[in-house]
Amino acid sequence: MEAPSFSSFAFCADRPLQEQLQQQLTDWIYTGRLSPGTRLPSSRRLAAELNISRNTVTIVLDQLKSEGFLEGIQGKGVFVAPDLPTDISGPSKVNWGHKGPLPELSEFGVYLNKTPLTEHGKILPFTPGIPDIASFPQKSWLQIQRRHQSRINLMGYDGNQGYGPLREALSEYLKLSRGVRCTPQQIIITQGAQQAISLCAQVLLNEGDSVLVENPGYMGARKAFLARRAKLISCPMGENGIDLDALQKNKNINARQPKLMYVTPTHQYPLGGILPASQRLKLLDWASQQHTWLIEDDYDSEFHYFHKPIAALQGMAEETPVIYMGSFSKTLFPALRLGYLVVPEPLAKVFIKAKSFMGGESPLLTQAVVADFIGEGHFIRHLRKMRLLYQDKWQHLNSLLNNELSEQVRPILQSAGMHLAIEIPNIDDQTLKQLFQQQGFGSSALSSYFNENPTMTGLVLGFANTTEHQREQGVAALKKILDIEDMRSI
Repeated sequence: MEAPSFSSFAFCADRPLQEQLQQQLTDWIYTGRLSPGTRLPSSRRLAAELNISRNTVTIVLDQLKSEGFLEGIQGKGVFVAPDLPTDISGPSKVNWGHKGPLPELSEFGVYLNKTPLTEHGKILPFTPGIPDIASFPQKSWLQIQRRHQSRINLMGYDGNQGYGPLREALSEYLKLSRGVRCTPQQIIITQGAQQAISLCAQVLLNEGDSVLVENPGYMGARKAFLARRAKLISCPMGENGIDLDALQKNKNINARQPKLMYVTPTHQYPLGGILPASQRLKLLDWASQQHTWLIEDDYDSEFHYFHKPIAALQGMAEETPVIYMGSFSKTLFPALRLGYLVVPEPLAKVFIKAKSFMGGESPLLTQAVVADFIGEGHFIRHLRKMRLLYQDKWQHLNSLLNNELSEQVRPILQSAGMHLAIEIPNIDDQTLKQLFQQQGFGSSALSSYFNENPTMTGLVLGFANTTEHQREQGVAALKKILDIEDMRSI
């Protein structure tokens, strides 16, 4: 069977000829205009008919041969592959909202498909979780990076557990500054905090297990546990974080035998409460009696402004059921995507194996740079500098709120961290967040941190990435929005 005329092919100037010819030939095969077994003209004749170079035609025909659309028979020419289906109508087009020609999603995939997609948008002043990147010691960092870039051994693989010198430097830092009991063998380097939580969920939970979460609490942790199909239980909360007395008396929670509890004891997220030492010891005792794992997220506890950082829960006793986790996103910068877990020594191997299943190794060059950044003292100096800087910013924002918005908002004052939560009763804080964003400022709605039945509304304001002028502008913009008539009934 001879091919029809190709004179109808049209080419435009803004795309490569090779790409256009391949696309049009493929489309003709899909639509049946070039049916299986059809003989194509010679490359010389096809080039003349299309008024393009023979070399372009030859490259395209060779590519389509390699993909199985065409086959060449010596002495006879080039043909459309005879074994192609005759009923193909082009690449599959699937409407993911309904059943399509592709296999169905999992139940979890269907659940995700119904939820809105949330991505990190543009970083604005007051966006929570963003450090003062402009104050990062770039010069020292780049000097270390240049030193390591030519090391060939950092261009290969090293191990799923993480770079040895980084684990050693981290072990010393955590023991001295956070009171964590650990050796380098207990540390697993991860791609950020989210992978650390996901590893815990995969290793420790079965589908249907009960997990205690703070309410309000970190949304990323809830996502990791829901991905494992766990059942979330809201933990009773008090002024300083988890209410241990209420937890111990709650027979319904204890009867459900929670397998795991996610907790931020040294700086509750997002309200900022600090669990007293006596309560932290009670929590350890309760977890041991209940055979419940504790995931201690120490996300920004280095930044306490009027006293030394609170010692980690993990180091308060020996042989605790605590898995300690941290990240460099707040202490260095978010794009680093580097976090860590400290696990009981008997669990180290299984966590390393789990990491090999879920994501493999962390970037080796990055780990080497962070190791030296810690080992040479830059990390400690940077934390000291940022602690003083963030303290000034915290005090300034608190002063602005008290002077300008004292009748409308209630700052939830905890002298630590990189954000300040403000309670604004009886308001649609999701709408408030959007209106504030339209004025050029970031924030998070306080109600979105609740696992169920929000009991507070307001905003979470990240002050670390703001200048003095931006804080003044932001509070003025918030005051203007809140002064709108009937704002609280939106």
